[in-house]
Formats: sequence, structure tokens, C-alpha cells
Amino acid sequence: MISAGDFRNGVTIEYEGNIYQIIEFQHVKPGKGAAFVRTKLKNIISGGVVEKTFRPTEKCPTAHIDRKDMQYLYSDEDFYYFMDVETYDQIQLPKADVAESLKFVKENEMVKVCSHKGNVFAVEPPLFVELTITETEPGFKGDTATGATKPATVETGATVYVPLFVEQDDVIKIDTRTGEYLSRV
Repeated sequence: MISAGDFRNGVTIEYEGNIYQIIEFQHVKPGKGAAFVRTKLKNIISGGVVEKTFRPTEKCPTAHIDRKDMQYLYSDEDFYYFMDVETYDQIQLPKADVAESLKFVKENEMVKVCSHKGNVFAVEPPLFVELTITETEPGFKGDTATGATKPATVETGATVYVPLFVEQDDVIKIDTRTGEYLSRV
């Protein structure tokens, strides 16, 4: 149990049957009346953000989130398959739940699988990945005055906007949180 007076950014709590991560908190001491804690909470399963106010003495149970390193093996029409590299246990997750977070991840790469009480709710890809461009249009010389970009398809099938000098078969580094091009490798 954690009291609202001890809230910190990044702490996960159980509140009203849901699991939330504290994004922001602020201790407020008005001139008149009792102090309170204003928070912004992110539901880690649905991704929704809500604002809640607590009395400093209110207590919430802390939620323990397990982040396990697993290897992404392959996918079929409905599921993605992952393997625990220590025990060789395999799990499958529905494509609808995790497809967006795996758009920059190649087969056999390591990811973090996040779960709460055995229920998997998210897959975290590595922060940066290196992928080969499979398709892009050629850039034109002298067309770089505005820092222009063009779409490029990488080997996982995702589309990334890259500078005009990047060509097909180049290996590029991508930030998986934003989907932005960082550099050529």
C-alpha cells in the first residue's frame, strides 16, 4: 500500500479495479481547507489518461508490473509468438493487441513483454532498431533546401519518412517510440 502523499512519477497503483501509472502529481496546500494531491493517471491496459484528486492520507495498493525479456519468433494470420530464452516457454499474443508496437521489430529480436498477475498487456520493442530500406523513390540533387523527406518502406513493412539522400538497400536507425529516422548506419 502506498499513501497519496508518497506518490511519485512512474509508480503503478491499483485504483477502482484498474491499474494506473502516475504520469504527474502535485501536492496542493490551499490557504483554506485541507491539502490534497492532484494526479494524472495513465491506464496501462487501455492507454487512457484520467485526472484524479486524492487526500494525502488515502492509500492505494501498489501494482507490480513484470517486464520479461522474450524473443519475438514469428507471426501468423492471428497471433505473434514469443519465447522465454531462459525456460524456452512460448506464448502467443493476438495481433490486434500488439501489432502497433511490433511494426519495427524483426523476427528473432528481443522485446520486453509486460504483464500484471500473469496477464500480458503490452510488448515494448527495443528503443532503437536498425532496418534495411526495401523500397523508396530516388532523391533529386539540389532538392534539399527545405530539409525535405520522402516515404521509405523498411524490411518489416512499416513506412518511415527519411531524408532525400537515403536510398534503397541503405541500413537506417529508427527510434521505435516515435517511428522517426535517426541516421544511416
